[in-house]
Amino acid sequence: MRLSDQALSRGQRLAARIEYHGGHYHGWQAQPHLVVATVQEEVELALSKVAGEAVRTICAGRTDTGVHGFGQIIHFDAPVARSVKAWSMGANRYLPPDIRLHWVTPVSTDFHARFSALSRRYRYVVLTASIRSALLVDFVCWHRQTLDLDSMNVAANMLLGEQDFSVFRAAGCQAKTPVREVFNCVVEKIGDFVVIDITANAFLHHMVRNIAGSLLAVGAGKQTTEWFSEILRGRDRTVAAETAPAAGLYLVAVNYPEIFSLPVSPEGPTLLSGLL
Repeated sequence: MRLSDQALSRGQRLAARIEYHGGHYHGWQAQPHLVVATVQEEVELALSKVAGEAVRTICAGRTDTGVHGFGQIIHFDAPVARSVKAWSMGANRYLPPDIRLHWVTPVSTDFHARFSALSRRYRYVVLTASIRSALLVDFVCWHRQTLDLDSMNVAANMLLGEQDFSVFRAAGCQAKTPVREVFNCVVEKIGDFVVIDITANAFLHHMVRNIAGSLLAVGAGKQTTEWFSEILRGRDRTVAAETAPAAGLYLVAVNYPEIFSLPVSPEGPTLLSGLL
């Protein structure tokens, strides 16, 4: 019998990678009072059907309405004995086609999808074209003007390190501190797309979209790199640029300590193959 076919014990902690179209859901987090479904509700409903009883999940990062998940990681404790194959194939059978589990794997009980994560990586995808794309309307941010990548990268480099990101924090953010550590932030052009790639230990509510909005203002020549430096130091959200649309944002990957031995997640293929 293959390992994937062997039944795991009741109470076994499992981790899974989930991909989803965020534009069809009211964010990740379950909110029972809403008419529109959330990704978490759909995932838990599918897993509960496999188990025959309720399953509750914890995610690495709670994405907002319209934000897509490519490398979202969750964990849950199995209420019944099922094989890895049963959990993954069974859940995908019950999930809508715009949500998929790519793998499920047993982990130790000290693994936590949120608190064990070392970093999260997001990519913000901008289509620079004179006409808005009909096919990509749910998947990219459209910008009519060409963008100055050199200026955007100068500004992006100012984000590196541990600092106070109050200027890019949503008014309703419930984080205890605005301090985060950004490990990497690069802006690159891939064909007609401009991609903002950012990795940090964690992010504040709307932080990536707020950063993207201000970087786009710099790239479009509406603001300068000096302005970007000043607002970062000033920590006043009201003087920064508008929040960029949700459609262009992807949770690409979550990094964990090697001791947990999570599967390596390939970067494609997808509709935006090569961008994510």
